[in-house]
Amino acid sequence: MNTRLDCIPCFIRQAADAVRLSAPSEEDQNRLMRSVLQCLENIDLRLAPPAAAQMIHRRLRSLLPTGDPYRASKDRHNQLAAKLIPSIRRRIEASYDPLTMAVRYAITGNIIDLGAKSNVGFGDIYAELQSAPIQPIFGDLEAFKKSVARAKQILYLADNAGEIFFDRLLIEQLGSAKITLAVRGKPVINDATREDALASGMDEIALVIDNGSDAPGTILEDCSAEFRAHFDKADMIIAKGQGNYESLANEDRPIFFLFRTKCSVISRRSGYSIGTYVAFRGGASPRADC
Repeated sequence: MNTRLDCIPCFIRQAADAVRLSAPSEEDQNRLMRSVLQCLENIDLRLAPPAAAQMIHRRLRSLLPTGDPYRASKDRHNQLAAKLIPSIRRRIEASYDPLTMAVRYAITGNIIDLGAKSNVGFGDIYAELQSAPIQPIFGDLEAFKKSVARAKQILYLADNAGEIFFDRLLIEQLGSAKITLAVRGKPVINDATREDALASGMDEIALVIDNGSDAPGTILEDCSAEFRAHFDKADMIIAKGQGNYESLANEDRPIFFLFRTKCSVISRRSGYSIGTYVAFRGGASPRADC
């Protein structure tokens, strides 16, 4: 998937957010943003959006006093999610279809995306949780469930901190398959890293690896050999979030994309309206499945 013109304002907003988190003075903020704008001049729009964003955030990290300006935000979202998870787990386990309900809540967690929105507070998450049990899931949930039932090795590509706690609830419902959870190799926006995976207790139920990359998606040529080996041998891949969709939509692998549609670019590319919960294998047509 190529970068679109409508992606550019989003890149600038992301950069401005990171600058505000790291540089207290207006003079420093202006200097950093000028550097970002210079970087934008050289971006090849034929790149996938996560590859373009990777260039911008690399430039920022080389100039910022901290390598992870979103660390405090990620910790807050992890702490909030940790408090919510026990009651959500009880709802899932009491459901007539725990796997479907776990998919819903995993997608609900995808609202915790500071790449798409500058701030996601408790009110945003609470409102989404209230509607989660009745949200229709578009795509092909039945194909997803059948793939889960057949799979022996599942690679689960995480997206964001905080959200990763909701991912754990889904992984708990994936049956007897061997699960490998992959997170980002280095900090970028509020994407989950090993620190967030360990905070969620993922290491208790899955093999946790990182992909060796600092892109807010999965750029295969930038990933480690270890990650590529897991990617190649998995008989099912669950890719969370828009960034993973943007970077893997054209890959000929058994990938199911799970996310909440958040922008017009993704809406047009995927065929799903903004705000839609989707669970589909690449190439699925838009329809309400459950």
